[in-house]
Amino acid sequence: MLNRRQPKGLNKKVFYSSSALILILLAYAVIWPRSAESNFNSLQALIIADASWFYILSVAVILIFVIFLCVSQYGDIRLGPDHSRPAYSMMSWISMLFAAGMGIGLMFFSVAEPIMHYSSPPNAQPETVAAAREAMRTTFFHWGLHAWAIYAVVALILAYFAFRLNLPLTLRSALFPFIGNKIYGWPGHLVDIFAAVGTVFGVATSLGLGASQVNSGFHYLFGIEVNNLNQIILMTIIIGFAIVSVVSGLDKGIKRLSETNMGLALGLLLLVFVLGPTVFLLSAYVQNIGDYLSHIVRSTFNLYAYKKTEWIGGWTLFYWGWWLAWAPFVGLFIARISRGRTIRQFVVGVLLIPTAFTLFWMTIFGNSAIDMVQSGKANDLVRMVSENTSVALFVFLEHFPFSEFLAGLTVLMIVIFFVTSCDSGAMVIDMLCSYGNNDTPVWQRIYWAVCVGLVAGILLLAGGLNSLQTMTIASALPFTIVLMLSMGGLLKALRVESFKQESYLLTSLPHTGADNKAWRERLSKINHYPSKENIDKFIQDTVHPAFEELQQELTKLGKESTLAATEHGWQLSVKIEDSPDFIYGVYRQRNQRPNLTDEENESLKSAPDNDDYHYYRAVVHLTEGGQDYDVMGWSTLGIINDVIDQYYKHRYFIYLLN
Repeated sequence: MLNRRQPKGLNKKVFYSSSALILILLAYAVIWPRSAESNFNSLQALIIADASWFYILSVAVILIFVIFLCVSQYGDIRLGPDHSRPAYSMMSWISMLFAAGMGIGLMFFSVAEPIMHYSSPPNAQPETVAAAREAMRTTFFHWGLHAWAIYAVVALILAYFAFRLNLPLTLRSALFPFIGNKIYGWPGHLVDIFAAVGTVFGVATSLGLGASQVNSGFHYLFGIEVNNLNQIILMTIIIGFAIVSVVSGLDKGIKRLSETNMGLALGLLLLVFVLGPTVFLLSAYVQNIGDYLSHIVRSTFNLYAYKKTEWIGGWTLFYWGWWLAWAPFVGLFIARISRGRTIRQFVVGVLLIPTAFTLFWMTIFGNSAIDMVQSGKANDLVRMVSENTSVALFVFLEHFPFSEFLAGLTVLMIVIFFVTSCDSGAMVIDMLCSYGNNDTPVWQRIYWAVCVGLVAGILLLAGGLNSLQTMTIASALPFTIVLMLSMGGLLKALRVESFKQESYLLTSLPHTGADNKAWRERLSKINHYPSKENIDKFIQDTVHPAFEELQQELTKLGKESTLAATEHGWQLSVKIEDSPDFIYGVYRQRNQRPNLTDEENESLKSAPDNDDYHYYRAVVHLTEGGQDYDVMGWSTLGIINDVIDQYYKHRYFIYLLN
């Protein structure tokens, strides 16, 4: 059931349906912009009035669920086969998920939001010490654990089903526990269409709104006029860079740009930290963390039910809807780069590390801005933020030494953040339209990158960006319902994993040889480093005949089995009706020879593929992946007994399920 071969190539049903739906919605927003804005605003108002409790409760459940997975026994489960390891270093991984997640948002709101809450707080007198504390606590709440938990849970669901159960890396796989193989039909197509359309409009809306900030930066630096034409030119340039990044691929494009931008972000953060009120900022960070954590439960469930106010709809619900609307895009991208990590490693990396950095960033910029206003150094900052939030960061930087250099660095970062967002967005949409495959023709990713740019440019000229932003946030409601169901499906699947681990605790059968010489041969071979030829000969002369004998006996017992040669060995599969198939393979695995001399290590660095410095193992792989034990030197009977042992454990696991 879980071993169905995934479709390959372009999913024409999703591709053409998504393109057509985008064209229809774009035409509606352009031809009838007032009607579109009115209808989408009415829809959002209805959601805020009648479904705000559902948003608040859902996000609270998501955060609790993610923390539970981290601290529970499920935290040791790997997002991929048991032998898989992360493809990216921790720094590269954090850089990419940060750039795709909310890097551009931090540039836009790091000064603007704290100042807006400071000048108009929901529960304090404006522009007071109490207002300053509430401003930072509220900003932390909107950009902290809840936001990253939403991204984390979507990415976890997608990564688990894709890398652990070999399902497509698209949103449809989240429904597998409920509809099974129907995810390959129209129910799955509709989910991927919904995600593709939402991603296009989400990225396009951000690109269009963010172009005004880039334009404001160039106006500050070079006096370039702020108008639609210049913003269209800027978006065209950004899309051009995104296309170059798309053609370069994930490792050369998004990865390098994300690492570069993380370095620039750390540089800007350090400069503002050192040039600003350093000691005050350290104290404020510690106190802000304390305020945030001490109020987190009350803030999480606060709906202002006893106080009639529009504040929650304009802020908290807006943010929750926006994070949820972006979750299919960001979650799928994070899943794509997270294969091989355990659930615990994943949650720490996606939830805690970015949150700590985000809150430190907000403290450095937000508290510095509030301190400027309180001390009278930037009396115009509150007014400028209320008039145009896109210039807030540049007005703030005017009050620092080397302001032009800081502003130039900021513009460069914003441009790179937009390039990585467009690039990763194009990659995600392409995967949604290609059954989750990433090895697709370059023209498909270029198509979606250009599509995002065209949608953003047309809506900017037609004045339809705000209405599409409202529609995107409103689309979060049905997605949240699907997400709640998918969390239940993930928990069910993880429970199955625990049954499987229990079945592995059974005592293994002895691996007896055909005669008394077998154990002596095994002991002798353990003390040597087998070559590639040794392993291939062993697999062909011992493992293959053992599999053939087993297959013959299984056929006599009426069991359907398949024996297949792979690039590195042989694999025996036994079909079990209505349950996961049993798979036992023995594959050749290359390992670096231990105890190399310094001279040999240097030679290995210059010639990493030189077999003089490696040895090979015959490693067992089961359905869950490599088990990291070597059967080189075992007898045919020993191999047969081990297969039977693992087959018995697999059958016991199926018994536990029932």
